[in-house]
Amino acid sequence: MQSVIEGIEKIVSLFAKLAAYLVIALSLLVVYDAMNRYLFHGGSVALQELEWHIFDILFLLGLSYTLQKDAHVRVDIFYARFSPKTKAFIDILSQLFLVIPFSLLVLYVSWDFVLQSYAQHEISSDPGGLTHRYLIKGMILLGFVLLLLQSFAILRQKIAFLRGEER
Repeated sequence: MQSVIEGIEKIVSLFAKLAAYLVIALSLLVVYDAMNRYLFHGGSVALQELEWHIFDILFLLGLSYTLQKDAHVRVDIFYARFSPKTKAFIDILSQLFLVIPFSLLVLYVSWDFVLQSYAQHEISSDPGGLTHRYLIKGMILLGFVLLLLQSFAILRQKIAFLRGEER
């Protein structure tokens, strides 16, 4: 089971590295777009949409990595004072009752949404916008599958810790 957890964490980390490269690409794209707009009075709907799409990908890929690195938002005022066993118990409950159900709900609700977009070969409704909008919608599924996998890995790790099988 430990090798499965390590595999999940490697996959999540791999997508996080991809997201890190996308941050660089997004930064360069925003600089180019701003210079083009303000210095040369040009602009492109497609470039603006590409910026939004890259940001969406960053957000979706960052969900699971943030969970993996325990960098997500919570009330640390209380959590920091708890014992390791209490923290593990809280983490188990939060995975079981918050992260996993929410991820499953998003996957369930977005499945038909994404499939319909692929079936229609959805494109931007804006003149000069991007084609292949369905590709970005597919990232919703990937992002939440990664979040779900990482949540299962954390759940397994915390249960192992409570059993005294800590890695």
